[in-house]
Amino acid sequence: MRGALVLAGFLVATAASAAECRQDRALYADRDGGYELTFEPVGSDAAATSHHFKLKVLASGVVLDGVVMPGEPTRSNGMVMHDCPEGDVTGEEIAACTIWEGVIYALDGAGDAGLLPEEGAAAAETLLLSGFGPSVRYSKLWDDGKARVAPWDVFRRKGCAT
Repeated sequence: MRGALVLAGFLVATAASAAECRQDRALYADRDGGYELTFEPVGSDAAATSHHFKLKVLASGVVLDGVVMPGEPTRSNGMVMHDCPEGDVTGEEIAACTIWEGVIYALDGAGDAGLLPEEGAAAAETLLLSGFGPSVRYSKLWDDGKARVAPWDVFRRKGCAT
């Protein structure tokens, strides 16, 4: 009986912590488990971006950089980049290192799409990066052998960083 109470307490605590996960700490995976997307705090109220994330290609260990920029009309405009130059760069240089660019949608339990939650808000359970898989398939990342399986466009939350 005591073991059941301890287990019940653990399950309640786990469910509560999952529900309390903030968007800037959320961890996601694609359907086949080949890619992980991890949000991290932006670190500045003055930043032009609203979210930062890393996207890891698990088979090769390659880590891609991602940002979300608010747009007009209101959308969660995302970019995933690989090996971009640092410092003062041109639009052409950014375009050359961009793997994917599009809207990141937060999907609710009914399948309705909405904006990505704010950094400190409760994390979305499911994300849709429309066209992400085909973009990886037809990118330099694929040509260089750093990605061999195209990810799905849907990422489900699998955890929360501490």
